[in-house]
Amino acid sequence: MCIAIPAKVVEIVNHDTILVDFGGVKREVKSTLLEDKIKLDDYVLVHIGFAMAIVEEEEALETLRLLAEIDVFNQNVEGFSEG
Repeated sequence: MCIAIPAKVVEIVNHDTILVDFGGVKREVKSTLLEDKIKLDDYVLVHIGFAMAIVEEEEALETLRLLAEIDVFNQNVEGFSEG
């Protein structure tokens, strides 16, 4: 299964590259699929190094919250299998 992760646009590097922040981890991603529609502080969905869609901040933050819950769940499940 593939998943796109929300990230906040913190810099427009050039016409086809943006710098995004994944909760403290910054990466350059390609923005060619969204043409010139991206603005600073937008949230985008990133998959395999490409910004795929612009999303509302509320939706992005809710998705990040759910992903954090899944991470905590997975850590707990791993703990059960080790014990």
